[in-house]
Amino acid sequence: MMKQWLHGKGRQTAFALLLLAATPLTAFFLMQWIYAGSLSAYPLHVVLGNGVCLAFVYYLIAGLTGRLLLGSLLTHLAAGLLGAANYFVAAFRGNPVLPWDLTALGTAAAVSGTYRYRPTLQMTLALLAAGAAACLMFCFRKRRALCLRNKWLRAGLFCLGILCLRPVVRPEILEHWGITTDVWDQKGAYRSQGVLASFLCNTRFMEVEKPAGYSRRSYQNLLGKAKTSHREKEAGQTPHVIAIMNESWADFEEFGNLSLNESVMDEIRTLDGIFGHAYTSVFGAGTSASEFEFLTGNTMAFLPSGSIPYQQYILEPTDSLASLLRDKGYRCLALHPGERDSWQRNQAYPLLGFEEFLCGEDFEVPVTEEHGYISDASSFDQLVRMFEERQEGERMFLFNVTIQNHGSYTDEDYEAKVHLTDEPGAYPMAEQYLTLEGETQKAFLELIRYLKNEPEPVLVVMFGDHQPAVEQEFLDKAYGVKQEDMTMEEYMGKFRVPFVIWANYPLPAPEEIGLDPEITSLNFLAQYVLECAGISGDDYGEFLKGVSRSLPALTFAGYFDRQGEAYSHLETNEYGELIEEYQTVQYGELFGDT
Repeated sequence: MMKQWLHGKGRQTAFALLLLAATPLTAFFLMQWIYAGSLSAYPLHVVLGNGVCLAFVYYLIAGLTGRLLLGSLLTHLAAGLLGAANYFVAAFRGNPVLPWDLTALGTAAAVSGTYRYRPTLQMTLALLAAGAAACLMFCFRKRRALCLRNKWLRAGLFCLGILCLRPVVRPEILEHWGITTDVWDQKGAYRSQGVLASFLCNTRFMEVEKPAGYSRRSYQNLLGKAKTSHREKEAGQTPHVIAIMNESWADFEEFGNLSLNESVMDEIRTLDGIFGHAYTSVFGAGTSASEFEFLTGNTMAFLPSGSIPYQQYILEPTDSLASLLRDKGYRCLALHPGERDSWQRNQAYPLLGFEEFLCGEDFEVPVTEEHGYISDASSFDQLVRMFEERQEGERMFLFNVTIQNHGSYTDEDYEAKVHLTDEPGAYPMAEQYLTLEGETQKAFLELIRYLKNEPEPVLVVMFGDHQPAVEQEFLDKAYGVKQEDMTMEEYMGKFRVPFVIWANYPLPAPEEIGLDPEITSLNFLAQYVLECAGISGDDYGEFLKGVSRSLPALTFAGYFDRQGEAYSHLETNEYGELIEEYQTVQYGELFGDT
């Protein structure tokens, strides 16, 4: 009797039960194996938490189709694709896929073609396993135990899938089970807590919680202490302002560890102006976060990791550098030589006070490209065209976000002209990037030569949005230390970008405007630009200057005090109260009474 059972229906039933129980778990391990490259000894609650979420997919498919093997194959494919997508995104920008990335799929699609996707061994083996599973499914296609005919069994399986939906739509359940995410190390959290569960836990940060103790009165009291402290220049004397946020513009030469056949920064560094370095909140990607910080004075430090402010928070008119200058009679125009809806700038810019936004398709000048993107030279030519078309007596604020230096840096047809003299060719991505950066220097110097002859006062600021995602070995060489051995100050160096302020009139000395050119951050930089232009800010700007007197640089990654000491946001120290005040005022500025 037992022998007949083992060779008959009983064995098929046992296999079906094993398939139902094991599929969510094996799909989890496949997902993690592809993402992390190895399998750790995951705690039981992590395996079960991710498994339940994957069970929702499997049981739903199996209940609807009645085909257990097909459902298992599709669930494993979905888990594998999820692992692979997070692997590539983390490799390109440093963070895996986050919930708010789904609002920027158009932007991702626009640049995804420039990256090189090389399947790992794990991905190749997973694909072969999927093929073997498909063959197995064909072999068992007539086994009734693996094809549910009974509508009640299918309905029961479907209901079980719906039950597994609870932690998917209520991720706080996962946290009750002990699964947590880490906004400071999303990549590590996805590795240790599971890709799917970590992604779901991050959905809880889609909305920003009120700071502890926030009230409309506390916000107004803090803001009320900041009063505009200086006068405008006489009417007609304020300069035109041109702000350029240059894609992936970094200063690897400043660390002193590279030997290049030609410098890509020296000529800009020695311009008659203010050259320095600022800290940003993102590395390798996240351009819109940096322009958000510069334009609004808000910091990503008080927003969820990987947030995309233009999609998530700029949903109604918001104060910014553009709105401030517009109120002072400036005509405010924005220019980006990419897609119009990239990062939803076409929706965010009008809400920030820009009157007009031109994208790549609007260019009125001859266009050249560098490794597939519109060049900085063409971008600056269009900027000049817009400047020249101003009406008599009109003051201009032109904000240009470039795209030339965007990753990836793997165009085989683009010749690298800048090389490391001690290891030529060792880092092809870095050398392609440095060559592009050299083109940026040439284009910017040409722009300055043109503006030198402008009879009306003009101020130009150019800064980087983040450092590029190139070979980690090159970055270790440039920084002079491996990432795992970094001190907090050295770690902050990953978020350090250059800036230059130039004008065709004498600029104040940095100390006159309270600027340490080597320690500031993008959220404070606009206030120094206004000081150099002799333009008074608003109460929020005065508040920001007050914060910067104690903490001259504050980003998502960490912050610096006036003595140059670097701190993590996880530390408790004397600056906690000031940081909480900043968080309170920023929340009031962004969300008001909501």
